[in-house]
Amino acid sequence: MANHKSSLKRIRQEEKRRLHNRYYAKTMRNAVKKLRETSDKAEAVAMYPGIQKMLDKLAKRNIIHKNKASNLKSKLAAHISKLA
Repeated sequence: MANHKSSLKRIRQEEKRRLHNRYYAKTMRNAVKKLRETSDKAEAVAMYPGIQKMLDKLAKRNIIHKNKASNLKSKLAAHISKLA
């Protein structure tokens, strides 16, 4: 257990941030999964800009790495282009 007041506060802050980041990372994974499961091209094209925006925001806030965001966007774009 921490002894200093500042370290106790740091523990509280880190826990709050961890839960916040976990929520947004999970939301992003669910959105990506939903787009991948979509077989309708029009629906996928409509969903893509929102997911792209979400990935960029998460990368900007260091919740996910910027290269991971880029890789996901490119894979999703390729998936959409393959849909008939």
